[in-house]
Amino acid sequence: MALYITEECTYCGACEPECPVTAITAGNDLYVIDAAACTECAGYADAPACVAVCPAECIVQA
Repeated sequence: MALYITEECTYCGACEPECPVTAITAGNDLYVIDAAACTECAGYADAPACVAVCPAECIVQA
């Protein structure tokens, strides 16, 4: 299951460089996670790195 960035995204960009598989990209008004590419950091970290750095706490399970 992939992660999703809600409309509460502040467009700060903290999440994008944390993604080890480059599944996060900048959209028009918020960042977007490619569900097909997102691994939730399996094999890279114990927990999704993007969730840990998001100041708006807007990254949730899809």
